[in-house]
Amino acid sequence: MTQKFLVIKTGKTYDSIRDRHGCFEDWMAAGLGVERGDVEVASVFEGESLPASLDGICGIVITGSPAMVTERLPWSEAVARWLALEILGKESSTPVLGICYGHQLLAHALGGSVDYNPRGREIGTVEIRVTEEHAEDPLFADLPVALPVDTTGNDRTFPAHVTHLQSVLTLPAGAVHLASSALEPHQAFRYGAHAWGVQFHPEFSVDIMHTYLDVLGERMRGEGIDPEQARGSVRPAPASNRLLRRFAQYARSLRSST
Repeated sequence: MTQKFLVIKTGKTYDSIRDRHGCFEDWMAAGLGVERGDVEVASVFEGESLPASLDGICGIVITGSPAMVTERLPWSEAVARWLALEILGKESSTPVLGICYGHQLLAHALGGSVDYNPRGREIGTVEIRVTEEHAEDPLFADLPVALPVDTTGNDRTFPAHVTHLQSVLTLPAGAVHLASSALEPHQAFRYGAHAWGVQFHPEFSVDIMHTYLDVLGERMRGEGIDPEQARGSVRPAPASNRLLRRFAQYARSLRSST
């Protein structure tokens, strides 16, 4: 039986971006390295229900969203309860990857706290610094990283595309902290054996990142951020992009072994 990926769609991108690049589910399928037909989409922000059973689903990806977790929208809180039940209540063997809003929603569901980042918006391509714990993680262990920038041997980084205002301020109890950036202390975590949250966007290409900067430029200026400086930061992020493919490989190998 073909194993599909469930994409929990928590919003949609701007019309001008969708016209050029498609929407979240298209980027996820491309990043996972699967055909679009191998992705089942639940547009929960539009009232669609989550599946009653995960039979035939080998992995779950939760998308970003223009919504805010702190709005506590009914559909968002329902997804949080579902995630808590699947991960905590049933101890599901189905891997989960939450991205941006999905990262925050997963942390909220598991008892962490989410709010506006007191350092302000993070946008552009930034350096992600992995923690020592990354070396034992199935997804992060062998990501290509830069040489340390100091003599301690502790700093390992890779570029990733980001755009967000809210953050995971405190991780769920028992979560493994995997990565941070200059403005975001909790760029990635793992909970249990195979539930991950990443604040950065492994599904973004350079073109998509540039288009977000085009759309958000005026808003950024109002927040005291120079769009041209952010645009100058944009560069390829192959290690970050590789994360979705690694998640797909991990999910399928886990399912084939059970």
